[in-house]
Parts: sequence; C-alpha cells; structure tokens
Amino acid sequence: MVGTQKYHKVFDYVDNIFKQRMEMRMDDPSLSLSGESVCDIEEEKGSQNTIRDHVTQDNQSTAFVSIMQGCNMRCSFCIVPDTRGKERGRPIQDIVQECKQLVGKGVREVTLLGQIVNLYGRTEFEKVDGKSPFVQLLEAVHEIDGLERIRFTSPHPIGYRQDLVEAFTYLPKLCSHIHFPMQSGSDRILRQMRRPYKHAKFVEICENMKAARPDLAITTDIIVGFPGETEEDFQATVDTVRQLEFDNAFVFTYSKRRNTPAAEMEGQISERVKEERNQALLAVVNELSTRKNQALVGTRQQILCTGPSKTNKERLMGRTSQNKIVIFEGDEQRMTGEIFDVLIQETTGFSLYGTPELQ
Repeated sequence: MVGTQKYHKVFDYVDNIFKQRMEMRMDDPSLSLSGESVCDIEEEKGSQNTIRDHVTQDNQSTAFVSIMQGCNMRCSFCIVPDTRGKERGRPIQDIVQECKQLVGKGVREVTLLGQIVNLYGRTEFEKVDGKSPFVQLLEAVHEIDGLERIRFTSPHPIGYRQDLVEAFTYLPKLCSHIHFPMQSGSDRILRQMRRPYKHAKFVEICENMKAARPDLAITTDIIVGFPGETEEDFQATVDTVRQLEFDNAFVFTYSKRRNTPAAEMEGQISERVKEERNQALLAVVNELSTRKNQALVGTRQQILCTGPSKTNKERLMGRTSQNKIVIFEGDEQRMTGEIFDVLIQETTGFSLYGTPELQ
C-alpha cells in the first residue's frame, strides 16, 4: 500500500517483492505466495518532481502534463488536501523539458494539470513583471517549437487574476476553452462550501475572459443538493447557468465524504430531491449545449485529429479549440496528429459531424 506521494516507488516495491517470492519458491514451493509487504503512506518532500514520465502510443497527438501536486484550499466537501497534501509545484524548466520531449514524440497538444492549476507555484516561485508563476509557465511552454495547442485544468476563481485573462490576448496557442468550476450560483451555499468568492465575481471573470477571447467556450462543475440548499439557492444556480450560457457542465449530486465538514452539516438533502434537481439542471445544460452546437452546422471548424472515434472505430475524431468533439471519415494514418478544417454538417447534440478539408 502506497500513498499519493509515492506512486514513483510502486515499481521498485513490486519488483522487490516478486524477486523475494522467486527466491522463496526455489527453496520451498509452498512459500511462493509469501513475500515482503509494503506500507509507505507518509509525505515525501519533492514528490511532485517525480510525476513526469510518459509512455506514449503510436500517433499520439495529445498528452497530459502534471505541473503540481496537492491543494491548500479547504472546501467543506473535499478530501483532496488530506489525501494529496499541500500545494507543491514543479520547476518551470522541468515542465518545459517534459513538454519538449512529448513534442519530439509527435504530441501537438498538452494539457497542464493541477488540482488548482492557476495557483501553481504561488508558495515557491516569485512573480515576474507582475505575472504569476502560472502565467510565466504558460509563456515558457508557448515558446516550444512544434507545440500547437495548450490547455489547462482546472482553475479556481480565487487565483484567476488579470494577468491570466490577458494571457489569452497574446498567447495564441492557448485553446479557446476553459473548464471553470462554479459549484453553485448561490452566495450562501458558496460560503457553506468554503468557496472564497461570490457569484458576482465568478460572473465577472467569465465576462472578462470572453472579452479577451471572443470565441471562448466555458464549461463548469456544479454540485446540487448541498446541505442546506433551498429551492431559492438551486434556482440561483439555474439562473447563472442560463446567464453565462455554459457550453457544457458536469452536474454532480452532493455525496458525503468522510471526515469533511459538509458531511456533518445540518440540512442534508434527501436523495429524491437531489436527483430531481440534478435532472432539472441537466435539462437546462443540455438545452444550451445543443443550441450552441446547432449554431455551428454549416461552419468550418479547425480541429486536431486524435485518431479513431471511441464509439466507432471506422470513423475519426478530433477536437476544436473550444474542446468540441467532431466526428468524420478519413485516413487514420494520414490525418492523426494533423490540424485542419472540417465542414460541420450535423450535430446530435453533443458531438459534431462533418467532412474534412485536408489537402
């Protein structure tokens, strides 16, 4: 058993146990299932610098790159700070080097990962020219030759400063999509969740981002049925979803996590009410997403082809800069990893279908 900061030791532990079992088996077959057990769950200084090795597949065009571990926030519903530890960021030069190696293997797009990705490096690295460590990292990754697209997930409103908004005006490799967790549209529930921002601030950031990048798509996370959530609180969330017109949203019904403050709060909502609110909000989200995708029929959308569709291997798929899935027919070997336009001809609601225009 290993802790979340010990992943890099798993192979050595398992390899050592197998070697011991083989040695025992040679002496006494009845001992073949015996061997040393391992329990290593303590924190490890510098463990964030071990999350860097990739095994790439043939024609792999996208990759995820972890830039940090842990979280210093204390949302009342979340156990991540206890299971992952405090925020710890990797050095910029190490992340850039990893991205360069991926590009050398054919990767065209990277997604930078962090529990609160835009707070990267705030406790370890200094601001430079008023720019946060995260924006400094974006600028450094942007300079990599051969890298065409940059994504990141998931940012937190508390760290979404003006320097990050402005980055979308001068870093064209940043994709026109952010996944931006709102959680609730009610200030009262946000306080209960220990989310240190108000509804108005979240809306302001979204509006500033759309002004900086007019074709921006915003997706979000929302929790319904949080302890104490009234019909008025829920309606505030619905109203905000309609106001901001999210391109999509992951809607979760609240579920207890042991040893979190929310699990002990009064006003726990019944499963029936939680599910009713979940379905009602999903209907609004689906309506908005379908309408937005329908508006794209007849347009040309630039996509990065990632290979065969996950649901139909006879077709190919790609994603637009706004992270919308596009399905089309074509030559897998020739098109995978390429960026080209697709004429959108129809939509089923969430996926787009079209004809590629690759010469």
